[in-house]
Amino acid sequence: MKLETNMSDSAILSQLGRALAQRRIEMGLTQAELARRAGVGKRTLERMESGSSCQSSILVRILRALDALDFLSRISATEGPSPLDLLKRRGKTRKRVSSKRGSDPDAEAKEGGGWTWGDEV
Repeated sequence: MKLETNMSDSAILSQLGRALAQRRIEMGLTQAELARRAGVGKRTLERMESGSSCQSSILVRILRALDALDFLSRISATEGPSPLDLLKRRGKTRKRVSSKRGSDPDAEAKEGGGWTWGDEV
């Protein structure tokens, strides 16, 4: 399954659904069997395989039942900070990211400039 950044969400969901269906078929499972193993409704699985969105917990259940949780390993893998970053932080781990001043397109409105309630006439 090759996903591209320029694909629409629905196209990605369709490809994901086809990949899940293919994996299920390779394992010799019917939709009803996989749904039972995953603890979800058969109709929920049918919708997923057809490209509809679902809750992330349902995706995890289905991937677990398909023995395919490694699918998520790429986004959950932590490589850790570089040695230079460790020196800069003096061993402290980063817990949040702050926005850079001027990078927020709505900053002017948030600061009161250019935005009005509409009743100041």
